Amino acid sequence: MSRIKIAALMVLLIASSCCGCTDAAKDVKKTYIVHVDKLHMPASFDHHLQWYEASLKSVSESATVLYSYKNVIHGFSARITDEEAELLQKQEGVLSVVPELVYELHTTRTPEFLGLGEGGDSIPASGSVSDVIVGVLDTGVWPESPSFDDTGLGPVPSSWKGQCEVGKGFNSSSCNKKLIGARYFLKGYEASFGPIDETKESKSPRDDEGHGTHTATTAAGSAVPGANFFGFAPGTARGMAPSARVAAYKICWLGGCFGTDILAALDKAVADGVHVLSLSIGGGSSDYARDTIAIGAFAATEHGILVSCSAGNAGPSPGSLSNVAPWVTNVGAGTLDRDFPAYVTLGDGKNFSGVSLYNGKSLSDTKLLPLVFAGNASNSSSGNLCMRDSLIPEKVAGKIVFCERGMNARVEKGFVVKEAGGAGMILANTDLYGEELVADAQILPSATVGQKAGHAIKQYLFKDPNPTATIASGGTKLGIQPSPVVAAFSSRGPNTLTPQILKPDIIAPGVNILAGWTGAAGPTGLDADKRPVKFNIISGTSMSCPHVSGLAALVKAAHPDWSPGAIRSALMTTAYTAYKNGHIIEDIATGNPSTPFDIGAGHVDPVAALDPGLVYDTTVDDYIGFLCALNYSASEIKQIARKSYTCESEKTYRVEDLNYPSFAVPLETSSGAGGGKKEASTIKYARTLTNVGSSGTYKVSVTSPSASVKILVEPQSLTFSEAYEKKSYTVTFTASSQPSGTVSFGRLEWSDGKHTVSSPVAFSWT
Repeated sequence: MSRIKIAALMVLLIASSCCGCTDAAKDVKKTYIVHVDKLHMPASFDHHLQWYEASLKSVSESATVLYSYKNVIHGFSARITDEEAELLQKQEGVLSVVPELVYELHTTRTPEFLGLGEGGDSIPASGSVSDVIVGVLDTGVWPESPSFDDTGLGPVPSSWKGQCEVGKGFNSSSCNKKLIGARYFLKGYEASFGPIDETKESKSPRDDEGHGTHTATTAAGSAVPGANFFGFAPGTARGMAPSARVAAYKICWLGGCFGTDILAALDKAVADGVHVLSLSIGGGSSDYARDTIAIGAFAATEHGILVSCSAGNAGPSPGSLSNVAPWVTNVGAGTLDRDFPAYVTLGDGKNFSGVSLYNGKSLSDTKLLPLVFAGNASNSSSGNLCMRDSLIPEKVAGKIVFCERGMNARVEKGFVVKEAGGAGMILANTDLYGEELVADAQILPSATVGQKAGHAIKQYLFKDPNPTATIASGGTKLGIQPSPVVAAFSSRGPNTLTPQILKPDIIAPGVNILAGWTGAAGPTGLDADKRPVKFNIISGTSMSCPHVSGLAALVKAAHPDWSPGAIRSALMTTAYTAYKNGHIIEDIATGNPSTPFDIGAGHVDPVAALDPGLVYDTTVDDYIGFLCALNYSASEIKQIARKSYTCESEKTYRVEDLNYPSFAVPLETSSGAGGGKKEASTIKYARTLTNVGSSGTYKVSVTSPSASVKILVEPQSLTFSEAYEKKSYTVTFTASSQPSGTVSFGRLEWSDGKHTVSSPVAFSWT
């Protein structure tokens, strides 16, 4: 877990610890985001900022405006008490006063794995990738990274309106024709924590943590020959769109990623002229009208900007997703066909395979060493987890220590073992983590093994009176099969906020990803790790999100006039769900075939996405109709859409009719009132397809999950005679009753013989 993530969790704990507080808590100031109706500004004010300041002064003499917003919301943020917030809420023209949310980060070979070839941008494209600007909201940027080399790039696009902000260790010359803009936002952070401690982090766009540089270079890093991480994963490192431009927006600090800063960054990014926004952060709310990212992303979408967000790392628990707004492209994580094996040999001759990114002297060069269980070398009740200061040096010195996952970061366990004098570490997954193997840049010889291998090693440890072992590195291994598989940590559906919208949308590579890194921190991010690296290998949906952001930039370059909805549709309907042998993509958490709740539409296929044939072109008006279907009030819609809109009382709004490229069908259970058996449920969905290919006729085919579910599409064929022609169809789902918790999956495909426009269908009985 990164320093930022730990600090963010502390903030959340502090914020929730005031249950039962005294009246003194009424004087505690918090950061609020104030949404206003700009049309209600009194005539006595010449500018909205005057109105905001006067409104604030009317409830608080000491409060000042932190940010004023004009592009993604109309309003401002300020530090006030709960009582002052209530008074402000009652003022004319104020739509809502919402407490700020604290978000947290969701923390080579990928182009070849995705079929992009050696050139990256050499795939067919009708536009210039260098005209596309990818905005990355994260921990900032390390401008000296070779991944920001601007050799061969032309002038900065004339549409760019952004800046290269100056701050500690960051000058205007830090930007170039590749990294064309960099800004930082800290008013929300400083309102909660006080001034930035400049001995620990830079008051500038400079990235002291590494996460932001990694995500930015994954999306659009320039090609860097000879890249590697301590000799692992050697080759040419490049982003998905290596000719695209990068704009960095630093919104995450050691205290977390604060909603007011995120909103300010989104506000600037829209004004600056980015084409794609990448946010590998999450948290969110149970209400779209209170979710900072959802609100900002709506405005960005209206401005033609595709917003890609990470799904979260709370998998494999069902319903664990972040960023589920339908106007946000939600990205889960899968593996590459590359691994970093490490081998454990026990004293009884048995061998086990794991993974590691340790590059020092191998223990296999020495004789077998004593092996000790951490729980037997600690005075702590959780000694098996190798927590800080938990090991007894006399019991682990010169030995290989067997630790188990949980509670603290995997890399910290290695430091704990080394500090106690251990010679090596075997880190075993528990049942919670199963067979998922994520390689780490450990500080000592190590091997992370799956739950089954860990159980076998543990049995040997307790059975043999003098257990011994050795660890050897296997370097870098390519061609691992099957691949991809769904990462166990990748957050899963169903979408608990709006069950009729299937999330995640798609998966992309997110395990053991090589990309650029900061020069201010070692590869583990721990203070004790001083190893300098230019590239790092890390995992998370934080890594899969910028893959899709960069690929969206490629599609945008090929089709500059496509909307964000059309681009997302192209990525989704051309995604694949099976290997070349026909078997469904595997879920590492279960060892079983994955489902749409794990992978959404499937694994991204960027080459196919350039020519999808048809797209589901979801518009801003569609999203407003979606909010009407959710019974959002006119005030709530104005908070999100920044304009007046009253849902028509005579019109029927249905969530099922949102023009989305996938289908989620929640159904009622078999037990009705009084225990009687319910009859089959029938639900109709409506969709519209837009032709972005050649003329022709598309015929539909459906895969129904079982006899208990029937899928009827009307009409059965759609004929398109010109570009951008639209045709509509309906799907009727008829399903018999099933026990609560039952899920089932099907597929709906339109094909003209050349293109296949594919949509997953997920049924769930609750």
